[in-house]
Parts: sequence; C-alpha cells; structure tokens
Amino acid sequence: MRYQCLIFDHDDTTVNSTATIHHPAFCKFLQEYFPGRTCSLEEYFLKNFEPGFIEMCEKEYGMNEHDLEVEVQFWMNYVKDHIPAAYPGIASLMHRHKAEGGTICVVSHSMKQNILRDYRANGLPEPDLVFGWEEPPEHRKPHAWPLLKIMEELDLQPKDLLMIDDLKPGYDMARKAGVDFAAVGWANNIPQIEAFMRRNCRHYFKTVAELDEFVK
Repeated sequence: MRYQCLIFDHDDTTVNSTATIHHPAFCKFLQEYFPGRTCSLEEYFLKNFEPGFIEMCEKEYGMNEHDLEVEVQFWMNYVKDHIPAAYPGIASLMHRHKAEGGTICVVSHSMKQNILRDYRANGLPEPDLVFGWEEPPEHRKPHAWPLLKIMEELDLQPKDLLMIDDLKPGYDMARKAGVDFAAVGWANNIPQIEAFMRRNCRHYFKTVAELDEFVK
C-alpha cells in the first residue's frame, strides 16, 4: 500500500453531511436565535473553508462565547436525529485498506460519538483512532496535534500518513505536521475552493474512485 495510515476528515469527505445536515441545522439556529440573518449553502461551504466555522460565527454573525455554546448544543441535538450517508465507494476503499493491514483514523470537527455512529450506520470499519470536536481547541484542526498524536500512538512517521480532507483546515494541519495531503472535491462544485486546492495541493481527487486508485 502507498500509505500505512489513511486519515479521513468526516464531513463531506466520508459522509455527505454539510448539505443534508449541518447547513440546515445552522439555518434553523439562525432563524431561532438570530432572526433575519441567513446563510446560503455556498456561503457556508466557503466560510468553513476559510476562515473556519468559529471565525465565521464570530466575524459574520457577531456571536460571543455564550452564543457559540448555544449553537454547538443546538447542532448536537439536531445531529442526534440525523445520520448522513457515506459516499459510494468509501466503504470498499476503507475495508480493503484495513484488510491489507493498514490503519484508518479520523480527524474531524464533528463529535467522536457521532463519527462512530455514522461509521456503524454506513458499514464502515471501526477507525483505529478518532479526534473530534470534543478535543480542546488547540488539539483541533488546523493545529498539527491530531496528526502528531496519531504518529505517536501508532509508531508511524510522516511518510506513512495521508490526510484526506475537503477543506483548508485539513490542508493546513497536514502541512504543519509534514504529512502528505489529498484534497477531495466531491462534496461541492465551488470554484474558489477547487481552485485553491488544485493550486496548492499536490494531490486532488474529484471522485472517490480516483482516490481509491491512488491509495492502492
């Protein structure tokens, strides 16, 4: 195999969740707590790409620490009752990698409990390690800590890892840790995001099949 450890982002990399769950949840939150404010799906993708979700909430909507706590709880309650579907081909890619002796890890801005639930619901192999939103801010993407911890826990070197993500925080994290990065673009067709990823990332894949062929 090309890489011993494949590290997957969760939302919009493994499961189709922003368009079907996270964006609708955010819109409902705005309706209830910030009436009159809206956020299109494209805006949501772009702001999560850069500067990131927390920064978007603070700068675009003027949320303070209390507002953010309420938003996260609102989101968690919504996600409890909504399970996203994995992208076709992801399950077979992961199962083959595990069967060949590889490891699967997850670094995401979703909660670990929801990530594991989504993996079970979609027939994906149980990840070896998961780092989610429950980690302190300094241990979340775009900080390098999750990748450094994976290397420590699994006794691996940067060359053994491939970070797979659809957004810039994953790219920034991989670059800081000296880990190869694969940008994926099957969740949306937003030109600004694709242009940045193609310009800055050595590897860019528009379909799961392309990624699958690359990691064999």
